[in-house]
Parts: sequence; C-alpha cells; structure tokens
Amino acid sequence: MGNFANGAVVTRNSRPNIVLLMADNLGVGDLCCYGNTTVSTPHIDRLASEGVRLTQHLAAASVCTPSRAAFLTGRYPIRSGMASDSNLNRVLPWLGGSGGLPTNETTFAKLLQHRGYRTGLIGKWHLGLNCATRDDHCSHPLNHGFDYFFGPPQGLLRDCRPGSGSELHPGLRWKLWLSTAALAVLPVLLLVPRLAGWFPVPWSIIVLLTLVAVLFFVAWFSSYGFTRRWNCILMRNHDIVQQPMKEERVSTLMLREILTFIDRYKRAPFLLFVSFLHVHRPLLTKEKFVGHSKYGLYGDNVEELDWMVGKILDVLDQERLTNTTLVYFTSDNGGHLEAQDGTAQLGGWNGIYKGGKGMGGWEGGIRVPGIFRWPTVLEAGKVITEPTSVMDVYPTLSYVGGGILPLDRVIDGRNLMPLLEGRVSSLHHEFLFHYCGTYLHAVRWHQRDCDTTWKVHFVTPKFSPEAAGACYGSDMCPCSGHVTHHDPPLLFDVSRDPSESQPLSPDNTALFDSVMRRVEAAIQDHRRSLTPVPPQFSVFHTLWKPWLQPCCGDFPFCGCDKEDDLIPVAP
Repeated sequence: MGNFANGAVVTRNSRPNIVLLMADNLGVGDLCCYGNTTVSTPHIDRLASEGVRLTQHLAAASVCTPSRAAFLTGRYPIRSGMASDSNLNRVLPWLGGSGGLPTNETTFAKLLQHRGYRTGLIGKWHLGLNCATRDDHCSHPLNHGFDYFFGPPQGLLRDCRPGSGSELHPGLRWKLWLSTAALAVLPVLLLVPRLAGWFPVPWSIIVLLTLVAVLFFVAWFSSYGFTRRWNCILMRNHDIVQQPMKEERVSTLMLREILTFIDRYKRAPFLLFVSFLHVHRPLLTKEKFVGHSKYGLYGDNVEELDWMVGKILDVLDQERLTNTTLVYFTSDNGGHLEAQDGTAQLGGWNGIYKGGKGMGGWEGGIRVPGIFRWPTVLEAGKVITEPTSVMDVYPTLSYVGGGILPLDRVIDGRNLMPLLEGRVSSLHHEFLFHYCGTYLHAVRWHQRDCDTTWKVHFVTPKFSPEAAGACYGSDMCPCSGHVTHHDPPLLFDVSRDPSESQPLSPDNTALFDSVMRRVEAAIQDHRRSLTPVPPQFSVFHTLWKPWLQPCCGDFPFCGCDKEDDLIPVAP
C-alpha cells in the first residue's frame, strides 16, 4: 500500500485510525459527487475528490436493521437471523423486545478491539438491547466490541418528535384502537338489557368482558401510547441519559461526543463508527439550516449532514490525523420514496435508479454512496465501477487493522484494499443476493469475461397506480403478499441499463436462458451455505415486553435528563 507521488508506491507500515460515517436513508442521488447539481454537499464531495468513489456500492438490505447487521458482520443478515419473514416488522420495532444481533456474531469492532484499537459508536444502533432482563444488555454495542457508545439504541422515529405522526405499525395501531373501543362498548351493550329487564345477562359475563377491555386497553396504550418514552431514549454506555430523548438537542450532543472521542484517543489507533440520525424522518434540523436548500426540510437536513461531516474532517485536519486515518462514507439503504407530508417529499432522491427503501432488489433501495479516503495510500479522485457491498467493509477493516477473520462461519464480504489500491481490476463478487426480509427477490451476476453485470428479479413490489416508482398509501412496499412473482424472471443488464428500464427477454436476448441457468445454479450453491439460526424477528422476539423495557427511574414512571451540562458546538 502506498501513495502515488511520482509514481512510486510507499509501503504502509502502521495501522490507520478508522472513521466510518453512515447516513440513515440517504439517497445516492442526494450528493453532488454522485450527480446532484442542486444541493450543496461540499464536505462529502471533498471526501470523494480526495479518495476513491464507488459507483456500484450496494447495501445488503433495503431497510436499516438487516443492512446494519450485515455491515457490522460482513454476512448476509439471513445468516444471523436478522431478516424478517413478516411485512409487519421489517426492523426491530421495540427497545423492549428480545430480538437483536446475536452474541455469537463477531463484529469488525470486536476484531479490531482484540488488536488494540479503541472502538466507539456514536449515533444510531437499532440492533437490539436486552434478551431476558431489563439490564442484561446482551445485544448492546458494548457487548459487540465497542468500548464506548453514545446515542439512541433504537434510532430515530417520527414518534420521537411530538406532532410528527407515527411510523411504528400505523395501520395496526388503528386496528387495535378500534378493537379496544369495540371491547369497551360490548359490556355496556350487555348492561342495557339487564337494567331494562329484557333478559338477564349474568354479572359475571359483564365484569369479565369489562376486565378484558381494560386489560386490552392497558396493553395497547402502554406500548403504542408511550412509543416516544419507550423507544426514543439516549444512552451513554450502559446508562440512560435522556428519556425521552430531547430530539432538538441530539445532533449537537452527538457532535460533541464525536469530537471528544477523537481528541481522547488521537494518540492510539481508534475505530469510530458515526451512525448519523440524518436523514431519517422527522428530519431534525438546526435553525441555521432551515430554509437553506432548494428542497425544503429534507434538503436542509442533507446539508446539515454535510456540515457535520465537515466538522469531523476539520478535527482530523487540526489534529494532523488526516494522512493516518481511513475514512469511509455510506448510507444504510436508499432514499425513502414513501416519506411524504402532503405534497412535500421527506425522503431522498435515488438518482437514475428505480425504487427506494424497502423495495427488495430494485437499485434505488440498495445502491448507496461508497467513498474511501486514505491520503497516503489511496489515489485521489479514483472512480471504481465494479460491484461492491457494504459487507466488504468487514474484511477490509480486518486487513488494514491486523485482525483475523473468523474461520468458523461464512464471511460474504471481500477485502476491498487490492481493488481500492489498483492492484487488481476486479473483486471476487461474482454473485450478490438481494433479499427482502427472508425472501430472495433478485440476484446480481458480474460476468467478468465480458464485463457485464446481469440482474435477475424473481419478485418485485407492486407500485401504486398513481406512482410508477413507489408504494404510496403505505410506509413501505411489502416483501411478500402484494408483490409480483415473475415467470420468466425479469432480466436487466445493469452495466448498460442501470436504471432497469429495459427488461430483456428470450425473444431479444440470445443469452437469456444461459444467464438464468447460471444464476439458478448460484442460488442453489448459496442456499446450501445457509444454516438454520434463531429468527430474531419472530413474533415472540418482536413483541414489546414490559420486563425488558429500558427505564431511567422507577418503571413505568420512566424519565430523566442527565445532559444539562451541554457544551455547545459552534456552527
């Protein structure tokens, strides 16, 4: 490894610091360095101009929990049980649930922690918390290789800001409310004929139905009625510091923690994973940036995200860490097309790519930014069009940090360094499998002998009639049920048709049948490599459980704010 001054390769003989930057629901088309000409993202663009930009970088899932599990482990989420077979719970819905990243999974943080790195996660986790008791923290970041954690263990929901609506099972909430109302009315209806003397209804039945209605209401309200208090909390390591989280302060608090972490560990190799809350609804944005862009609150939030990235790059410059730090920027999945408020778009733009968040195999939901900067090693301004995956970060970090990959499991990622450095022209990703929950929706085949990338869709979502590229009327497209199964499958040449607008068929493509046979054989090989694991999205694991609910104070009267000592970060 080395720099490219005067054409000579300078050998790297020390491990770099590592800063990983992951946005939430950022569309690949939201950034200037990926073709947007109407927003301002100078700091992320600087990363791209000073580093290597990947143009076919792919998330392992189109929603956050499984995508992040794959990122941390280098494995398809179905291998760890972090994929759902239900359309209701595509991500972990409750902090008071028992599902989460299994303790036997080894994250890149744990690999590098064993090699002497100081490891920190600041921001969103959303990979579970407890298993059996309120404070066992079996799935907590500190149990997965991080020395330090600050942020919301669940993430950001619309429910976290009063008046922004709800996104946690919005349809189910109304059904449960109507069911509660019906149960409440039934005892009253039975009481009327008894009091009127029409026919005797036993008091025991009336009391029993009243008790059922009360218990049903308590169960409904204690979960959905308290969503903000139960799910929107802020933690430092194992301690809750805000419950509920004060959403207007969280970005400033996170930035303070980021800068403090870098200053504290600047003399030792460190790994810092910054998991932004931007640009997830409800789009928490400082007043300084409101009205700053041409695209309303969403555009403002993108530009604030870029400002935060700039602050991180500035401190690396000030501490003279730039040349010894590997910086990586990405998003967990594509932009959320269904995120709307009336006519205002509150989700991202996925450029020329079809579809978005939650849409299985369509490019718009899985093609994400991928930028690597390491000034003394990687060539500035280099662009790579090869298919790569966020799962590749795992073996890449193991390689540069001196870690040893686990030998007792399948690692689906590949070490990117030979490709990033230009020592090879192609990565060993012949096939990539695009799941929607536990359902295989599409497969990508990089046929290297003819430099073609084929994409085969077996299942696609049914878009709303009024919107050719989204499932308006619901929060996300489903993975099963209201979907289209294709026989024969849809085939695209995404190396020449990245927008997936020109489906190929046996009539117009002589290679159609041979491509299908090759892909089917790869699917069989892939499925043979899968082993049964406990499903973390089962009904039992995803139910809210009062005995697992994190609580600052006495349950159920939870609440605290231990962040009054806020030190502002200058804009």
